[in-house]
Parts: sequence; structure tokens; C-alpha cells
Amino acid sequence: EYLLVYVDDVLVFSERPQETMDIIAGEFTLKDKPSEPDIFLGAGMKKIPSPDGEREYWSMDSEKFISNAVETVSKILAEDGRELLPKRMKKNRRFNSPLHVNYKPELDKTPECNEDEASRYRQLVGILRWSAELGRIDILYEVSIMSQYQANPRKGHLEALYSIFCYLQANPVRRLVFNPRRISKENCVFNDDADWTQFYGDVVEESPPRMPDPLGPAVQLSCYVDASHANNVVTRRSHTGINLFLMSTPVISHCKRQNTCEAATFGSELVAMRIARDLIIAYRLKLKSFGVRIDGPADVHCDNQGVCCNTMYPESTLSKKHNAINYHVVREAVAMGAMRVCKEDTETNNADALTKLLPFDKKRELLGFLQIE
Repeated sequence: EYLLVYVDDVLVFSERPQETMDIIAGEFTLKDKPSEPDIFLGAGMKKIPSPDGEREYWSMDSEKFISNAVETVSKILAEDGRELLPKRMKKNRRFNSPLHVNYKPELDKTPECNEDEASRYRQLVGILRWSAELGRIDILYEVSIMSQYQANPRKGHLEALYSIFCYLQANPVRRLVFNPRRISKENCVFNDDADWTQFYGDVVEESPPRMPDPLGPAVQLSCYVDASHANNVVTRRSHTGINLFLMSTPVISHCKRQNTCEAATFGSELVAMRIARDLIIAYRLKLKSFGVRIDGPADVHCDNQGVCCNTMYPESTLSKKHNAINYHVVREAVAMGAMRVCKEDTETNNADALTKLLPFDKKRELLGFLQIE
């Protein structure tokens, strides 16, 4: 069994949770009577039926937090004599997406915000970032690119944040389901027979000290990786998008501008692959520390053919020396059995939604694992 503790909030995962709560109640005074959770850290929690109707899955949503956030922003705008989303515009398709697909915040030439507006900008970014933490992956990229201007935002940037809140008001619910089903790999091609010993010797994956014996059924790890090369038209920095799944449940969504400026798409995709490798290694260590049995290497889905070849086939060589560190770090993780790579079509790579602004229908298709009510 597990106890998840955050300050004074406690979640118990057990076959007999009441017995555990009774032990805790013997040492501490409980504010509320122990019961199945309906909210945790601002996220709504409830059970929903599985697609076949044979069992129930726990799920998480941010509807209540989003509702309070929209109300807060509406009050702020009311002080300026404005409305967040006038009733006559609620069916306007403009708000089907958080930001217009052609919007480039780095090209904004509007006047700079005054001190009060800049403070408001940072407040709104904080609200949006926590919304993304609570499962609103559909606004993660938009929040990521707008967070880059907190030091000196412009009035156009502030209006862009209002546009994101208009989208949330029009689309208040996205439910993240803790789905224990495996992701099908029927059409995936892995190079499981590769012999890496000639290049990296008998390298083995690190295990945490005093690791408990793994119990229960083995779990599957899947990772989708993508990068938009030179996406920022001013700095030409690329943007990394990564979705890490435990079974069919997204557990990590990484969306961030890359620290380096890459000359080619291959370089930006390889940087994204190295970041994915770091996230996978850290998460595998965490699962091992919890005593969770892991079913083989993590399956990494990448849509760049060159990166796939370099990380699937030992004999594949690298022609660009400045990419050598990322190249060997990723290949060594494959050699030790922590991950394996396959080619994923760009049209089905859900990490694509974390690297660029997309039309509403396309983003909804890629992020289909977010259930809409």
C-alpha cells in the first residue's frame, strides 16, 4: 500500500484503506471523516465506467479550478469595464483554440505593460500553469510560450492570455483518466535483436539503493517525442514536446523551449530525444523505488527517421560531431535496456500538440486521451 502526503492532505492506496486511516487517526486529529476523494490539490476526482462497462477507472479534472479561475479573470476585467467573453461571442469559433494558429508572441510590437499590468500578467500565467498541472494539457504549449515574457510583457501578450481564458470558459472540462490498459504496439517496429556490446560494453541500468522487491503486475511505459525546429522566428530556438505514459495514462507532459539553437531538424529532434531519455530514466528510478514491476524498456515513439536510425541500429554513425553527446547518451540508454525506439508517423504523434499551435480539431484528435464531457 502507498500513502501520498502533501502538507495536510493524505491519500491512501490500499486494499484496506480504513485500517490505515484508523492508525493515522490514532496519532493525529483528522479534520474530515475518511472517505473516497472527490477533490485533491484543486483537482476533481471521481470514478467513471470503462469503455466496456465492466469496471471503473479513477479520473481527474480541473473543472472547479477552471471555473474559479475564469470567475477571477472576469472580475479583473470588470474593473476595467470589459467582459471576458461576451454572450454574443460565445459560439464564435475564434475561441475553439487557445491562440490563433498564426500567432507569434515574439513579433508582438504593442506597448509594454505598466507595473500593474505586468503583475497581472504574472498572476494569470501562474493560474494557467497550475491548470496545466491539473491535466489541461491542451493549453500546455500556449502557456509555455507565453511564460517566456513574464519579465517584460507587452499589452498584446496580456490580451493573448485573456484569449486562453476565453478558450477555457468555452471548454471547461477535460478529464484525465487513469487508464490501466496497455497501449497497442501492434504496428510498431523495434530493433530488439540489436547487439550493442561492441559499442557500450555490458552497460546496465542503474537501480536505486535498498530497492524493494517489485510486486504486482508489470507496467508498460510509452513515450512520444517531438520537436518543432527553429519555431521561434526571432531566436530560431526549437521547442520540445514529450508525453510519457504509464500504461494508457499520461504521467509527464514536457513542453519547453530548447536551450540551444540547432542548425537542422535532426539536431532539435535529437535534443528532444535526450530530454525524453532523462525523463524516462528518472521515472523508472521512481517506479523501482516504489516497488513497481516494469515490463521491459520504455517504448519511445519518434517521428524523425534520422534520429530513429541512429538510436535503433548500433552500426548507424553520426556525421555531426556537435550532436555527439546527445547521440551517445540516448544510444547508451537503449543499450542498457531502459528504452527502445520506433518510428511514429507525424500525423499520430501526440507530442506534436506540445510543439506548435494547432487547429482545434487537430489538437483534439492528437490529445484524444483527454476525455471531454
